[in-house]
Amino acid sequence: MHPSTLTVHDVSYEQLAGTIDHSLLKPQLTRDDVVEGCALAAEYEVVSVCVRPADVALAGSELEGTAVVVGTVISFPHGDSETATKVYESERAIEAGAVELDMVLNIGWLLSGEHARVEADIHAVVEAAGQTAIVKVILENAYLTDDQKVTGCRLAESAGAHYVKTSTGYAPTGATLEDLRLMRATVGPTVKVKAAHGVRTLDALLAVIEAGADRCGATATAAMLDDYRERVKA
Repeated sequence: MHPSTLTVHDVSYEQLAGTIDHSLLKPQLTRDDVVEGCALAAEYEVVSVCVRPADVALAGSELEGTAVVVGTVISFPHGDSETATKVYESERAIEAGAVELDMVLNIGWLLSGEHARVEADIHAVVEAAGQTAIVKVILENAYLTDDQKVTGCRLAESAGAHYVKTSTGYAPTGATLEDLRLMRATVGPTVKVKAAHGVRTLDALLAVIEAGADRCGATATAAMLDDYRERVKA
């Protein structure tokens, strides 16, 4: 990623931490890893953790009394579950305490031009979320042309999603500044943009924020925020 003109002096710690969804999604994470990840999120006062569906209740318990909210993933990472399954996953996640749902749209349907099915799939999850949870729609840009990215963003917005998101972290490539600018330019002001996959340094985080990201999925949370504190002191 190219360097940002945004500097550490342009954002407060609270603003920066408020963009980070601390990601705890790797399949090999143990219970202790999830507990430690939640403790880190609370220590650094990030906005949320994004955990595997089976870890939602654990994360909620660990983060009780903090300002960190719990999110999870739906039909992750391929997006090809039946719509009814996505709805069930969403309902179960909300029952367990999730207030943010990062769903993968049906990539195959989007590539096939089945736009009405893609929109209906997203809308069903938005309906399941109701007023309880926000819905972020993962496009998985690595597999899409620019035109398909635009279409995916517009379908997500039309379906009532709150965010569009670049990637799962499990495709060949992740967030690019070009994609973030395209997504930001495509959706209206009420829809937000999330960057994911590949943002591992403070400079990269500043760059994606400047490109239009409101949130960023991150595993290098401590390194980025420690770097921020060091630079601000310098």
